[in-house]
Parts: sequence; structure tokens; C-alpha cells
Amino acid sequence: MNVVLRNNLILIRTNFRTLNQTWMREFLTLHSSNMLFLPRSVLIFKNQSLADSRVRFLDTVGTFHAQMNDFCEMFFKKSLLKVSNIPIKIELTSAQEVQRVSVELYARDAFTIDISLFYPNSWIMSYLKNQFRGFILESTDSSLVVDVSDEKARRRLEAAINKRSLMHYEIQYRYDAHFIERLYGSIEVFDDGEHEDEKIERLIGFYTVLRCPVGAPKELLKQNYRQLARVYHPDRIYHIKPNMVSHYTQRFQLIQEAYSVLKHVS
Repeated sequence: MNVVLRNNLILIRTNFRTLNQTWMREFLTLHSSNMLFLPRSVLIFKNQSLADSRVRFLDTVGTFHAQMNDFCEMFFKKSLLKVSNIPIKIELTSAQEVQRVSVELYARDAFTIDISLFYPNSWIMSYLKNQFRGFILESTDSSLVVDVSDEKARRRLEAAINKRSLMHYEIQYRYDAHFIERLYGSIEVFDDGEHEDEKIERLIGFYTVLRCPVGAPKELLKQNYRQLARVYHPDRIYHIKPNMVSHYTQRFQLIQEAYSVLKHVS
């Protein structure tokens, strides 16, 4: 474990074995609602009601880190506790092999979805519970029932489907053939030889690129497309930030592809 104190966060770099220590797992589970999940890392923000838990965690981290690096334990702990209010980033450093996790999504109707893991996984479930916080009707260690009647819940669903990497896991979402139809009504999905779940995932991804809800009318698609195309056109920054031209070009091409597909979807 390596702990770095920065002006705006406490960075904890560690391996997966330490990440699964009991004291680490208890802290992460308790603070799951205050987490931002990133590829190979999580960012934990302060929750005043869990301040005591945060102090205990940093105290344990201080002991752990000082013993491993032959530091003065008391001094290092005091340094950590002085900045206990800033975000904590826990980053996985070991070259842990990517593991694929299958998550099945089933739409009961236009307002309710079932989310099921083939095998229990506390990391993935913590992420999903955090993503759908406030909209969960039922939950177990490997399944959720989520109310998606609210537009905010729909957006969270679409964001979740577009997020594939979490720590060292790769999430593979699976759907039945009527997933889109039950949630959004009859939408004619492009047919290019892909499997049903791949087509649905790409469709939702294109709507996300254009910052539109799934099934948005053509007028809104065109409006957002024009706005985004102006923002990300590479000519706009060619002379200002030449190092960003490649990024803007890729984004502009993705926006073009999304609109060229969705304008023909009914």
C-alpha cells in the first residue's frame, strides 16, 4: 500500500488483496452511497453522518502504511487525520486480470426492471445500488428490482449500460429481445448482423452520445446533433489547442455516426 497526501485528496494505491481486507471492505460497503466508481479506482466523498467511520478507516490506513514503510506511525496518522475531510481515492495498482461479469436486465413493463447477476459480486452490486439509489424496490446480494418510471431513473439506467469498466471487472449487460420495446415502446432497431443485446447497447450508447433520452423525437436529435457538432468540430480548436485535435476529431466522428444511425430509427 502507498498513501499520498495531495491538496485535494488522499490517494491510496493498493493491490486487490488489501482491497479485500475486512476493514477495507467494511469501509467501502458503509460508504457505497458516497462513491464515484472509476476504472481501477473508487473516489469516496465525505458524509458527515459517517465521519467516525472515516476517522477509524484513516487510522487503520495510517497504521498499515506506517508499518509497511517503516514510518513514524503517530506522525503519519496525525497527518492523515488533519485532511480527513477531503475525498479519498482508492486505486488498484496490481495487474489484476480483467474479469467479465454478466448482468442480466429484464423489463417487466415500462416502469420496472429486474437486474440480476449470474454470480454474487459485492463490487458490482455496490455500484448498481449506488447508481439506482432512491429507485430500488427490492434487493438481494445478487439482484435488484428498480422503478424506472422517473426520467432520472431512465437516465441512470442508460448511464449504467454505457459503463463497462469497474475496478478490474468488465460488465457485460444482457437483455431479452423485448427490453427496449417494453421500456420505450416500439422502436425499430437497425439490423446489421449484431446480436440483440449488442444492438440495444449500441442504440442506447448513440442516444447518450447525443445527450438525448432513448426514443427522443427526430427534432431533438437534430437540435442536439447541431449543437454538439459545433462544440466538437476539430477546426474550432485547431489553432488554439493542437494537442486536443485528435480527441475532438474522434468525438466529432462519434457524434456524426450516432446521428446518421438514429435519424433513421423509428
